[in-house]
Amino acid sequence: MEFSKNVFAGRMAGVTGSAIREIFHLLGKPGMISFAGGNPSDDALEPELIGELASRALGRHGARLLQYGATEGFAPLRESAAEFARGAGVDTEENDILPTQGSQQGFDLLLKALIDPGNVVLTESPTFLGAIQAIRTYGAEIVELPMDGGGAIPEAAEELIRRHRPKMMYLIPTFQNPTGRTMPLARRGAMASLASKYGVVLAEDDPYRELRYSGEPLPSIKSFDGEGWVAYLGSFSKVISPGLRVGFAAARPELIRKMAIGKQSTDVHSPLLNQAIVDAFLREGRMAAHMRRLAALYAERLGAMIEGFSGLPRGTRREATEGGLFVWAELPGGMDAKALLGEAIKRNVAYVPGEHFYPSGGRANALRLNFSNGSPEKIREGMAALGEVFNEYGGGCE
Repeated sequence: MEFSKNVFAGRMAGVTGSAIREIFHLLGKPGMISFAGGNPSDDALEPELIGELASRALGRHGARLLQYGATEGFAPLRESAAEFARGAGVDTEENDILPTQGSQQGFDLLLKALIDPGNVVLTESPTFLGAIQAIRTYGAEIVELPMDGGGAIPEAAEELIRRHRPKMMYLIPTFQNPTGRTMPLARRGAMASLASKYGVVLAEDDPYRELRYSGEPLPSIKSFDGEGWVAYLGSFSKVISPGLRVGFAAARPELIRKMAIGKQSTDVHSPLLNQAIVDAFLREGRMAAHMRRLAALYAERLGAMIEGFSGLPRGTRREATEGGLFVWAELPGGMDAKALLGEAIKRNVAYVPGEHFYPSGGRANALRLNFSNGSPEKIREGMAALGEVFNEYGGGCE
């Protein structure tokens, strides 16, 4: 019998693969300059230090780190992650922390605990591709929340909450993926108030908070949460190591318990050795010096990318950002970033067309550019190549 599409679960029908992962298949071409991913630079990783921390952790905890562990996580990491979260204004204790395999798993476990098919989830538009995939996997309906330069608009959110009665909101308030926007302080308090007023769980995804290169840090939405309606999702992937896959969720205890039950059938527990390495990184006070180094590294690369916009067609717009890993741009007029990607790849440069970040499709002229994963010289070379492509095939300058 033929293996047909009818074999697959119906809930997967509307779920497509990640556009970024598909583009990755094209990146083996020699000399390719990729603005497509969201990876930290190899220069930002510290393999020797990670090796030392792993060795010390194994010396301290022995075979325990090579055994099965509690789904609720490695107790020392729950303590150190709680302390880390308090740096964002999150009033939390270790019993409110669940270590996860990146903040992506934290969001998946939230959906698993809360969402039934047909429920509504409000998301920023545009938003993180992985969140769109996860929401659709659970059969939820996505309602798009309008944004401006300050991120999600609370007045629009309240109107949509009244109209659609969502079960959850998903927001990235700091250096949002893909736009790089940061939500102002007043809006953070307003969004927390809306979650409490209407009984909507607000998933605050905050993987980029430490990656600030200018301006002043802002407290999390969770810091305004007086009744426990905000679930805070943190990650060490962008700042310590994506390969370790260590993140955490901070939420009210009964929600953490439901998420832990969901995690039992997903992966039993996050790898203990990886959790212990991150715990040691935090406990030994490594983060401050490490982030100073990363800030200097990435600020230079962001500057090189911004310089490169001078060669793009006149009328190209870019979002200003004070941190994170991305620059969001919109080409002028009727230019189609997705249609132009093939020509860019021929010139050995890749990016992600912006339309993929809109749940129901979006601006064809938008694109997301990552600046962390290349030297300033390569960034300048790649931006020059994009300028040639967009000017030649996109209608040229006005």
